[in-house]
Amino acid sequence: MSTKLDVLKHAMVPDHTIMSEEDVRTLLSQYNITTEQLPKIFHDDPAVKAIDAKVDNVIRIVRISHTAGRAESYRLVIRRPKK
Repeated sequence: MSTKLDVLKHAMVPDHTIMSEEDVRTLLSQYNITTEQLPKIFHDDPAVKAIDAKVDNVIRIVRISHTAGRAESYRLVIRRPKK
C-alpha cells in the first residue's frame, strides 16, 4: 500500500514556483546582486523536487501571514555536496 504525498498541498508548505529568466534578471537588477548572493535551497528538497526545479533555477517562495501579509523570498537551487 503506497500513497504519494504531495508536499505542495500541505498547509505548512508555502507556494514554490520556478522564476523565468526575465524575472530573475529583474530581481537581480532590482537588488543589484548576483544569483550567488541569493539564499540557497538544495536540489533534493521535497518542494524543489515537486515543482521539478533544476540546479541553477531560482525559486520564488510566497508565504501568507496574518501579521506580515504576503512575503516573497527567493532561493537558488544548488546541488547538495557529497559526503
